[in-house]
Amino acid sequence: MSTAPEAAKAAKAAKADPKAAKAADAKADKPAAAKAEKAAKPAKAPAAKKKAEKKADAPKRPVHAEGRLAQVLVAPIVSEKATMAAEKHNQVLFKVLRDATKPEIKAAVELMFKVTVDSVQTVQHKGKVKRFGKSIGRRDHVKKAYVSLAAGQELNFSGEGA
Repeated sequence: MSTAPEAAKAAKAAKADPKAAKAADAKADKPAAAKAEKAAKPAKAPAAKKKAEKKADAPKRPVHAEGRLAQVLVAPIVSEKATMAAEKHNQVLFKVLRDATKPEIKAAVELMFKVTVDSVQTVQHKGKVKRFGKSIGRRDHVKKAYVSLAAGQELNFSGEGA
């Protein structure tokens, strides 16, 4: 589909620069190749089928390592606020590692205390900037986890009647 003036320009450019000749040839062949590709493409599958295929092909997530789960929970938080959350919402508060994920926290509580966990909410608490004598310092950042237990489940940290 190229015209005579375009062909003459391409031939002149080919003599001057071999790279330009290859680019000109590719440019001339491009429309024909694009039409052939479009004709060869199969019809698209519906989006619902693609999602089902992805779910079937997706590998199962690995089970959390017990060594890691033993480290995730740093300490229980026993305070007025934690006691109120326990009474009102059947929740328990834990100080956890800063890089701990919600599924890890859930698995750790279920493994260590043999209870059923409904949900986990986390809070990133930034450390305060404080003076320590003449120098200025900062308290550590803390991640807290509010663990909601299933109805009828209970955790007892006091050690009575365990």
